[in-house]
Amino acid sequence: MKRNFLTITDFSKNDLVKLLKSAISLKNEYFNHGNPPLLKGKVLAMVFNKPSLRTRISFDMAMRHLGGDALFISPSEIGLGKRESIADVARVLSGYVSGIMARVFAHDHVTELANWSSVPVINGLSDYNHPCQAFTDIFTMYEHFGNLDNLNVTYVGDGNNVAVSLLHACTILGINFTIASPEGFDINSKVWEAAEVLSRNSGSTINQLRNPQDAVLGADVIYTDTWTSMGQEEESKKREKVFPPYQVNSDLLNQAKSTAIVMHCLPAHRGQEITDDVADGPQSLLFTQAHNRLHAQKAILLSLLGET
Repeated sequence: MKRNFLTITDFSKNDLVKLLKSAISLKNEYFNHGNPPLLKGKVLAMVFNKPSLRTRISFDMAMRHLGGDALFISPSEIGLGKRESIADVARVLSGYVSGIMARVFAHDHVTELANWSSVPVINGLSDYNHPCQAFTDIFTMYEHFGNLDNLNVTYVGDGNNVAVSLLHACTILGINFTIASPEGFDINSKVWEAAEVLSRNSGSTINQLRNPQDAVLGADVIYTDTWTSMGQEEESKKREKVFPPYQVNSDLLNQAKSTAIVMHCLPAHRGQEITDDVADGPQSLLFTQAHNRLHAQKAILLSLLGET
């Protein structure tokens, strides 16, 4: 049966743990003697409405490492929902490729692709969430700490799509999650209410705070992202006035555990949400995290496109 990767909440704790083990195995295998061509003959269509460095290259290389191929499709080639309907694009691509990865503005576009596609669809980012990034983040934490037990993750900044998926992953896996955001930039209230149910089921705690110094007390992980996401450029001046107290700098990092790590999904706007000394410092996992996109996505691809 076709399965998609659209949001972390589509998966159980057991599903995510199984994927984690696969990502760890694939990464170790790659650095020891390379991955076997388990996706030989498979092709992933990569539909992009937004520019990308990590998503495009990591998916492309993940397919290559597993013996498959990837086809990049730019916005001008399809005009998703403009030149041609999303339903038609999904049905046409389904006859050519083994799977579709789409990086879009509107989440409805990726869900509509999935509704009409007869091959698996992966959400490479939407305005609602970023599940591939969140899975990579959890993989990176697991790899660094050796387990996910009793971890305290603090997100500092805008309650955006990255924050939503990280909240989902933490509450499913039993990781404690705190977010510090300025008023008016919280995670959507319906998303938060659903996360409260997930957290009760998994035994994790979740908190929304205004003060970032309070939020990072006892944190094992401090996570941040850009103040202005793609599609919000008209708000950038407003946001640049509101968010400076939420900058992840050495003073803020010193309030967390001495063993805390710093994460950022990138691209980073250095001097805004994060300072150079933290981004390039000994507690930063920014580039390990970025490189892990490759191996995490191999696990996702293999689970969807591999032989069952």
